[in-house]
Amino acid sequence: TPHSRTRPTEQQRSAGRARRRGGSLGRHGREGSRASEATGPIVCAALILERSPQLIAYPTWNGGAPHTVVGDLRVLPGVASRELGNVRDLYILLPASYDACPERRYPVIYAQDGQNLFDQHRSYAGEWRFDKTLVGLAAEGIEPIVVGIANTGTDRIHEYSPIVEPGVSEGRGDAYLTFLVETVKPLIDSLLRTLPGRESTGVIGSSLGGLISLFAFFERAETFGWVGGMSPSLQLGDGEFLRYLERRSYVPGRIYLDVGSEEGARPRLGRYLFRPFARPYPARVRAVFRRLVRKGYTAGESIVLVQEAGGRHHEEAWARRLPFALRFLCSGTFSPEDSG
Repeated sequence: TPHSRTRPTEQQRSAGRARRRGGSLGRHGREGSRASEATGPIVCAALILERSPQLIAYPTWNGGAPHTVVGDLRVLPGVASRELGNVRDLYILLPASYDACPERRYPVIYAQDGQNLFDQHRSYAGEWRFDKTLVGLAAEGIEPIVVGIANTGTDRIHEYSPIVEPGVSEGRGDAYLTFLVETVKPLIDSLLRTLPGRESTGVIGSSLGGLISLFAFFERAETFGWVGGMSPSLQLGDGEFLRYLERRSYVPGRIYLDVGSEEGARPRLGRYLFRPFARPYPARVRAVFRRLVRKGYTAGESIVLVQEAGGRHHEEAWARRLPFALRFLCSGTFSPEDSG
């Protein structure tokens, strides 16, 4: 979608040229370290705890306005990012058993585009129905804490992409992951009864949110043990993410991918016009799936690909496929018929 952007600095332009020459993505593909940043996010998290230690019930935070939220959704407003120089709200869905089981700890899913997950009235183009889906899955023992991290509007494409593409993305994805891992996660672990280990910590998103979630799984393997990439945007940088995957080592965990047959532009060649999933967008997702299987992930066990016939690039489609994603990511269960 159209968005406004500031002109990149000379440093950003140089970084972009270096990435295009060297084909490197992320902290594992670059020299140097974050030693100078080591204490910044910790200090930031401590300040946030002092200023807003309480989670606000969603109806209260929403000022009594109409909403479609089901369950115990709370908001941590105005969480500051020293890494990105901005603030955003966190939408936190607690399991139904959270208050009734004070000794229990819960796995956590960190979900992108937090304002689109729970409330039809606040979402950009429809909600994922995350809360409604988990009401049903609770009977199957699937009860994660969901942390929805709000996007920042026009900066979304810059924060959700690790790829520098002049005129499109400034590639702040690595800084966004630093915010997620070194500010947001410690804050959540300090406020709630979480299971903080990587085996109990996942990340999920759609479109650009799917791209940055996949990047998080491989780039922050010490933190995330499973990932949901729903209709991930893989077109940035002329397929740079595929090249990134070739360079990265196998990371243990579970990977969920999905895509709809009607996503993206139609193929230009007439003979492919009516072939299911022939469009370039789903073809890229299939290419990532095949590359990951070659890397060592086992189809149906550690990685799945759900292809929805007729599925479009829209929240409604992601809401339909969300139960498949959560069953596989949270419990490892998957039926062949789920692949569409």
